[in-house]
Parts: sequence; C-alpha cells; structure tokens
Amino acid sequence: MLRRPPVLALVTTAVLAASTALAAPSAAAAPAAVPTSAVYVTDGAGSSIKGTLHWYNRSATFTGTLTSKGCRRAWYSVFDGYANPLGARSSSTHCNTVTSVPATLPADVVGGGSYAGVCLDDAKGKPITSCGVYPRPH
Repeated sequence: MLRRPPVLALVTTAVLAASTALAAPSAAAAPAAVPTSAVYVTDGAGSSIKGTLHWYNRSATFTGTLTSKGCRRAWYSVFDGYANPLGARSSSTHCNTVTSVPATLPADVVGGGSYAGVCLDDAKGKPITSCGVYPRPH
C-alpha cells in the first residue's frame, strides 16, 4: 500500500526545488558582445569606404559599402601588436557604383589582431588616400 507523503514534506521539497532553480545560472547565458570599430575612409572626391569591423578571437570581419567615383577597390589588413600583417584582403575593382564589400580578415594569433588598416585603392591596387587605422577596442 502506497502512503502519501505529508503536506509539509511536499511544500518543503517544492520550495527547495524552486530556490535551487532560481540560484542556478542559466544554461543559455547571453554571449559576450563582439567589439566593433566604425570605419570611414574617403578620397575627398566622392569615393569612400564606410562600415563596421567586428573583432573576434582569431579574425575580424568587415561589413560595409564602397562608393566609387571612377574605379576603386577596398583593401583591408589586420595587424598584431608588433605591426606584423596577419593577412590582407582586397575587394574586386568597382567603377562608378555603390556596392557591398564584405571581408573576413585572418588574425590567427592569441587574442586576435591589435588593429586594422582600411585603404581606398585605385583600380590597380595602389592606395589613393592615406589608410584609416582602427585599433581593436577592449
């Protein structure tokens, strides 16, 4: 024959279970925010690169647009803390247009890159302006 537990035992068990659940950390904790850097490079004649660098542990990504007057390309590179390049990337050449120029930039060193350079290049890959330099936010 089964005996029903006393009401006090059931209430105590329920209260303990509830307090344990409230004190336990959530299994689906929010991920840490990804640091970002706003990017803007212009040649002063109507061409520009505008977007955002997203910094990760061993890479960075760029999302943004290239506005080209004439033919231009975007060039990007992430550097370590000693100014060593960790891998450059370039968009293709775009002429007289506004286009998306996303890129994934390698930064395969512990902690990721320290800063990025973003340049506005001519159709042959020669920088036409000084590059923007964007430190990794901490």
